[in-house]
Amino acid sequence: MSTPLSKPQMIVHIQKSLNYTVFDSKWIPCSAKFVCMGNFARGTGVMQIYEVQRGDALLIKEVEKPKPIKCATFGATSIQQRHMATGDFDGNLHIWDLENSQCGLFLISYNDRWTSFGFFMTGHAFNEQDRCVCAGYDNGDIKLFDLRNMSVRWETNIKNGVCCVEFDRKDIDMNKLVATSLEGKFHVFDLRTQHPTKGFASVCEKAHKSTIWQVKHLPQNREIFMTAGGAGNLHLWKYEYPRQRCKKESNGVEVGVAGTVNLLQNVTVSTQPIASLDWNTDKRGLFLCSGFDQTVRVLIVTKLNLV
Repeated sequence: MSTPLSKPQMIVHIQKSLNYTVFDSKWIPCSAKFVCMGNFARGTGVMQIYEVQRGDALLIKEVEKPKPIKCATFGATSIQQRHMATGDFDGNLHIWDLENSQCGLFLISYNDRWTSFGFFMTGHAFNEQDRCVCAGYDNGDIKLFDLRNMSVRWETNIKNGVCCVEFDRKDIDMNKLVATSLEGKFHVFDLRTQHPTKGFASVCEKAHKSTIWQVKHLPQNREIFMTAGGAGNLHLWKYEYPRQRCKKESNGVEVGVAGTVNLLQNVTVSTQPIASLDWNTDKRGLFLCSGFDQTVRVLIVTKLNLV
């Protein structure tokens, strides 16, 4: 019998107020440090590096930049280098050495700003040749681009603007994709079986009463993921596979079968939207979030090894 205490609990471990609007925050790989970025009220950008020590986050470095910084990733670097890529509101892509954050290693300038479409994510990188990019658009379109064949592999429309898309794993044969949207809904697509006309099987869940800004899968268990809403709430979900992930139609063509999603826990940590989420890859259950209340939080999720 399930009891409230037997479920995973989400506990705010550290809460740090900031003097700027924070757009993104990321754990620095293989460390107890994280980086936050955003913009000051005077219109300049800022990066701050914090270190978790004895239940507090200590500021160890702050750098001000000419342009506000929108987003960041460590996805294209090795664990040894830990170079961070950032995008700013002027359409520039920078790659930074955080040991010397005054100096950018690389810069690419674009004419368009980073707000052209909702979100994009790479995946299907299980060998040296195959790569896919999934993009979500503000008109509800989701498109899966095959970079090997330079073609659109699949597309659909979920009727609401797409805020975030994420593969459950980037470096495996495509398994699942979660797309979040306006109106508080998210969709989980099973990517293992693609029907010629029906596409991928999916399940839709009305999860929040407001926009779902972010989704992040737990690195240690790809069936568990977190969604962040516009009302400052966090929802923890688990995807359950069906007994058979595909079946044959009368004409012999295979079609996918969607599973179900179960809510494990939810908590409200703010009155403002949560703009970023990031799980720690080294410590299961430790994650970082920041929102438009100018606050960054470190939370702990318990009992993830039991669900």
